[in-house]
Amino acid sequence: MDFQLLLLTIGVAFVLAVISAPLLIPLLRRMKFGQQVRNDGPQSHLKKAGTPTMGGVVILLAFTLTYIKFSPVDTDFYVLIVATLGFGLIGFLDDYIKIVFRRSLGLTARQKLFGQLLFSGMMCWLLISNGHSTAISVPGMDWSFDWGPWFYYPFIVVMMLAISNAVNFTDGLDGLLSGVSAIAFGAYAIVAIQSTSFAAAFCAAAMIGAVLGFLVFNAHPAKVFMGDTGSLGIGGAIGAIAIVTKSELLFLIIGGVFVIEMLSVVLQVVSFKTRGKRIFKMSPIHHHYELSGWSEWRVVFTFWAVGLVLAGLGLYINKGL
Repeated sequence: MDFQLLLLTIGVAFVLAVISAPLLIPLLRRMKFGQQVRNDGPQSHLKKAGTPTMGGVVILLAFTLTYIKFSPVDTDFYVLIVATLGFGLIGFLDDYIKIVFRRSLGLTARQKLFGQLLFSGMMCWLLISNGHSTAISVPGMDWSFDWGPWFYYPFIVVMMLAISNAVNFTDGLDGLLSGVSAIAFGAYAIVAIQSTSFAAAFCAAAMIGAVLGFLVFNAHPAKVFMGDTGSLGIGGAIGAIAIVTKSELLFLIIGGVFVIEMLSVVLQVVSFKTRGKRIFKMSPIHHHYELSGWSEWRVVFTFWAVGLVLAGLGLYINKGL
């Protein structure tokens, strides 16, 4: 594994994102692709209304150009590019409909689900054609279980849907998802190297550079938001890396922040529908801390720190340290 080439991949993706963002932001402003802010959310967010969104185009552009340039081309490469750009396309359409047609919900739930199932199915077809192992390893243990393709492939389809939506929920504060995802991609780059999936390692490296470059403009106060274009693309990439590196269950640890965000939404909905009471002041949980009096930066830095600890724990359990 050429580690210098991996570092170069991070650097090139970072530079491409930093160069392209200032070119895209004025264009988004002229096209009036501004963020719509929920009235029932933290009052401090109202001043963010009109901030350009769909900035995830910067992430996907920097990622794609860098990944195609540096990554070895094999089945893993195609799985990863389909997942990242496919889910990113769903997010792009969702953002576009919200902004251009003034539909607050963008794509309908059925339309979004259809798109996610379509690209997850394409991933499964590529994996099956390459004889991808259907065994699932338990992190930290020399033990795995293989329930065969009839269980495994529906499992990874559900996994892709869950991860992409969990990552999407995490995108709610300036710089939050950019930082947390960069940390998760860093951990998965190490996992990919250990599993000798070099296409996955370069995918993670290209994403690290792209999201960090985007973070330059997304840090508080954000000049641009990534929108669903970026969050679903990031979710697709992380999920696909976990699958091709055979570390499906390890995501529960490395991606622990995403899991917590997802669970907070699920628990809030279940509690309200069954008891008529809310557990959190607002979900996802990062908004709960905001409404509890935490500053936006305090929430973001805390979640970054938690993400870093969980990434380290995941690598330790995976015998990566």
